[in-house]
Amino acid sequence: KYFKIKTMILSYVLGIWFDLLTRLKVIDNTLNPDFVRKFVLDYFFEEKQNLRFDVYNVDSRSSNISKHSFLGQTFCTLGEIIGSSGSRLERKCGSIIFTAEELSNCRDIATMQLCANKLDKKDFFGKSDPFLVFYRSNEDGTFTICHKTEVIKNTLNPVWQLFTIPVRALCNGDYDRTVKVDVYDWDRDGSHDFIGEFTTSYRELSRGQSQFNVYEVLNPKKKGRKKKYVNSGTVRGNGLPVKRSPLLIYFHNDFHYLSSLSLSLSLGNPSQPTSLHYMNPYQLNAYAMALKAVGEIIQDYDSDKLFPAYGFGAKLPPDGKISHAFPLNSDCENANCIGIEGVLEAYYDCLRKVQLYGPTNFAPVINQVAQCASEVTDGSQYFVLLVITDGVISDMVQTREAVVTAASLPMSIIIVGVGPAEFDAMEELDGDEVRVSSRGRAAERDIVQFVPFRDYIDRSGNQVLSMARLAKDVLAEIPDQLLSFMKSRGIEPRPALSPSPTPQINVHL
Repeated sequence: KYFKIKTMILSYVLGIWFDLLTRLKVIDNTLNPDFVRKFVLDYFFEEKQNLRFDVYNVDSRSSNISKHSFLGQTFCTLGEIIGSSGSRLERKCGSIIFTAEELSNCRDIATMQLCANKLDKKDFFGKSDPFLVFYRSNEDGTFTICHKTEVIKNTLNPVWQLFTIPVRALCNGDYDRTVKVDVYDWDRDGSHDFIGEFTTSYRELSRGQSQFNVYEVLNPKKKGRKKKYVNSGTVRGNGLPVKRSPLLIYFHNDFHYLSSLSLSLSLGNPSQPTSLHYMNPYQLNAYAMALKAVGEIIQDYDSDKLFPAYGFGAKLPPDGKISHAFPLNSDCENANCIGIEGVLEAYYDCLRKVQLYGPTNFAPVINQVAQCASEVTDGSQYFVLLVITDGVISDMVQTREAVVTAASLPMSIIIVGVGPAEFDAMEELDGDEVRVSSRGRAAERDIVQFVPFRDYIDRSGNQVLSMARLAKDVLAEIPDQLLSFMKSRGIEPRPALSPSPTPQINVHL
């Protein structure tokens, strides 16, 4: 027997699942469909954008999904796809391979104005009420409407108003993709009269006013009936230079993330509910929430998912030596933890072993991460240090100097303040308004982002919402900070790596 197999994929996007976003075209008679249709998602580095893909066997012509056979589903985040080698991610559902590509001009805005000359007369009194309809061409040869101009009454020589449109809406970011334009005469009852059409591209439209930007409006029916038919008028385009936004094109490289947790005497015994480190069996403490909120998003951009995690401000066993940069996993040879869950596990285990102790010195751990960053300055890696602390900085002079030094390296610093303390010193390090300086030397870049966690706590006690708010704010500046380093060094994005059947795990320390 022969079975007719049809397959389609449904996709849902963003944190709490949205309604149906897109349905890919059905591929007939295959167990290995290759979907060529692309769909566009708005990508936000600082948010966790969850995707769910459902695979169905289409059993009938019904558009009701419940009428079809469910084959399986898989989950991932948009960050996982972007951060994968070559932006290519494989998931087992049978096997689904996702490939992401950045639209080269997806943030560009096109500005245009068009006018026409000697259009056909369609109205009883020898005039027309013309308007234009723009269509974007699709990969399957069809066209999708993307813009309508206003109607110009009683004229054969209309001049339409200037308008703007995203380039990705007009041509999906491809300047040479066909754009079809229909010219109509407006009628009150909606039965608009077709005057004619022409095709062009955004590259041609953007040439401005010239003899090469004039298009004949053709009506195929009239051309077939009349031997002397020339055209139904002409349209002249006047495209202005596009407005461009910076694109995040470096994330295909390794994006290393290092975590540091502050352990301070003032927090008290972790076994007591009054401690900010309290190990509540039913919910995360503030330190764990901050770590999980930021870490679960940024880990999608690290290829090996191995995170060096350090603590500072504690007496260590067996001799009670005070340390301001000790590995949470107690392994002095290898501070790496496997995944963010591994960091959390090491944090909880560490709290049972060490004695919390002041002062709170930031410089040692900043310098330790800076040392790692100084060894890889070719743009292949970028380091992010997350510091979670409860109070004042005891070594402010040394910390300012460490930040100034780190600002010249491929590195960013996120500081999350937990608890009720005053964080004036942290605000000083966050150089949004005044760049940090030390010994007369100003930081090359603003690389520090500080926020007090208490500003993001949801009043209803919803920890998931609190964590999402925190992550969105503290991570928002990372892309610009990364870009500023790359551009200052003249580092161009590397080509996407070709996918390998067996992914290679590389540890860079």
